Amino acid sequence: MKPIWYFVGLILFIMGLVIEVNGIYFLINPSADKQVLASIHPDVWWGGIMIIVGVIFILKNRKVKVM
Repeated sequence: MKPIWYFVGLILFIMGLVIEVNGIYFLINPSADKQVLASIHPDVWWGGIMIIVGVIFILKNRKVKVM
């Protein structure tokens, strides 16, 4: 059985990947309506951070077994 942190990392990785792909799409095709902080692309940054943290959780807990 895997620890809960393995699955937290998996969920963070998947959600970060979805946010990152969405951010890259809006980086290539900007939205017609302008938002205040759209120039710093927070979805690209947060997607990347979530992917990195998810990978760290997955790698740290991949061999841990819970009885």
